[in-house]
This record gives sequence, C-alpha cells and structure tokens, in this order.
Amino acid sequence: MEFLSELGLSGLFIGICTFLIIGLFHPIVVKAEYYWGTRCWWIFLLVGLAGVAASICVDNILYSSLLGVFAFSSFWTIKEVFEQEERVKKGWFPKNPKRKYNF
Repeated sequence: MEFLSELGLSGLFIGICTFLIIGLFHPIVVKAEYYWGTRCWWIFLLVGLAGVAASICVDNILYSSLLGVFAFSSFWTIKEVFEQEERVKKGWFPKNPKRKYNF
C-alpha cells in the first residue's frame, strides 16, 4: 500500500473504502432486524469496540483509518437497527412472520 501514499491516493482509497463499508452495513441492518429484531444491538457494540481496539493497535495509518471507519459504522448500526424497527412498524419493510413483535 506504499504506492498509494507515493501517488497521493491514500485519501481517495480511504474514501472509496468508507463508501463500501457503509454500503455493506445497510443490508446487514435490514437482515439483522428481520431475523433478530433489536436484540442484536450488543453484537454491533462488541464489533465496534473490537474495531476501535484494532485501530489503536495498528501502526499503519491507512489500516488504522479503515478500522476506525469500520468501528464507528458498527456503532452507527446500533442506531440504525432501532430505526429499522420503526420502518418495519410503518410497513416500509416486511415483517418476519416467524418472529413475535411487540407493536
């Protein structure tokens, strides 16, 4: 990855990877809420904390940045899982017929 900084492309690479990481989390939120509801929020908390720890431990600024983006995307997913439940209540997304809902 040395060539990225030599060519001045590190920022562009981080931006593209950030876009892909955020895009990856959208279907994860939808599927997690569909199968587990909001009970799965703690998984994203643990994944985010692991990402923060890994980001601190890594010396490479590029990898550290991407791990930080991944960690805080995991934290943001906690909020999104609860908002996804509201979207399901409004009928914007399908309910899982195998799950009981409290609304």
